[in-house]
Amino acid sequence: MSRSASLRGRLLRRLAVLLALILLLSSLSAYWSARRAADTAYDRTLLASARAVADGLYAEDGTLRANVPYVALDTFAYDSAGRIYYQVLAPDGQSVSGYEDLPRAPLGTPRTDDYPALARFYDAEFRGQDVRVVSLLQPVSEPLLNGVAEIRVAETRGARERMARELLVGTLWRMGLLSVSALLLVWLAVSLALRPLETLRKAVADRASDDLQPLPDAGLPREVLPLVEALNQFNERLRGLFERQSQFIADAAHELRTPLAALKARIELGRRAEQPQEWRSTLEQAAQHSDRLTQLANQLLSLARIESGARAITEGGAQRIDLSQLARELGLAMAPLAHARGVALALEAEQPVWIDGEPTLLNELLSNLIDNALAHTPAGGNLTLRVQAPAVLEVEDDGPGIPEDEHQKVFERFYRRSAQGGGAGLGLAIVGEICRAHQAQISLHQVAPHGLRVRVEFAPEQQEPR
Repeated sequence: MSRSASLRGRLLRRLAVLLALILLLSSLSAYWSARRAADTAYDRTLLASARAVADGLYAEDGTLRANVPYVALDTFAYDSAGRIYYQVLAPDGQSVSGYEDLPRAPLGTPRTDDYPALARFYDAEFRGQDVRVVSLLQPVSEPLLNGVAEIRVAETRGARERMARELLVGTLWRMGLLSVSALLLVWLAVSLALRPLETLRKAVADRASDDLQPLPDAGLPREVLPLVEALNQFNERLRGLFERQSQFIADAAHELRTPLAALKARIELGRRAEQPQEWRSTLEQAAQHSDRLTQLANQLLSLARIESGARAITEGGAQRIDLSQLARELGLAMAPLAHARGVALALEAEQPVWIDGEPTLLNELLSNLIDNALAHTPAGGNLTLRVQAPAVLEVEDDGPGIPEDEHQKVFERFYRRSAQGGGAGLGLAIVGEICRAHQAQISLHQVAPHGLRVRVEFAPEQQEPR
């Protein structure tokens, strides 16, 4: 729908089309009804004229004669719409009076059952004009003449057509006036019905930008309530998002304040020192604090990137990715770090496993899982990266593990375990956010005799890559 489209206008246009169809069908029905009524009326007149002619038949010297009365002759006069013709045929088929070339009834034309007479009605063409003809059979019984005479009376269809047109025009005027009145009434009714929407629009427009309270639904029509409920649910989601952002900003500011204060204090102590050895120690400690700050900043940026990545996935920007290939490439990249810490890194990925996802976020997820496992795996330990069908990723280590009562807490932002020595508490929180963006399920499992297995289950890609 275009921006300027109007619900009222769309409704009126569709109703106008519907009324036009009804008007057309009603007019056609009225026209054919008028034609039938005109045919019935004019057929009765034709039959009456034929009977009037039949009443004037007589025999003279064995010959049939026709004495057409004045009333019948008056009926045959010209008018502005059509003309009437007649013909009288003797029992032997000879023309007695009238027009000699009036068309006869087609073979098989049935006699009418509408009137008590031996009459047949049929349509024909006479002198280039369409005519309606009645053929009346009149028995003749005279001393010198016995048989059945035939009287034909024909009328051009002009009068019938004129009557039908007049009825059609009258019907069109009445139906058109009725349609226009109906459209006006519908316009008024729709305008009244849309007033609650206008009230709702004003209520939303007059609100402050930070007012996310539920919209009132008192007095609204039942059809508008689903819209108000959807808006209120959307406002509730927005409020939750804003609250999470505010909480995140507050937590990030708190997390940044402490190492920055420590770094500043260390630098101030170094400035007061007079020995070069103390200066060097200060610089080394400042470098360590800077490394932690850099890691924290990178993790905060990762959390920010997750929002845009999740939006891209929702809008159809996901790509088909081979999870096995991704794990293989990242495992090779992390192998030197694992070797330096004395940890054996193994990869179990025998076949391609295709999923829909965002490559940058999936790299971030896998990097955080491997980095977290390396941080808790002692020297000489083992770390296994495993990819299984249909779409399962596992990272398993033989470190101390995580107690079951903390399995959900570790996915919260800035949560640190009591036994944890360092870090900002964002690694697994980032993993959890990426899993939610991909609608994947993540779970933690204890490994006997000690260790932890992190299991991520994705929705598998149904089609093979092209």
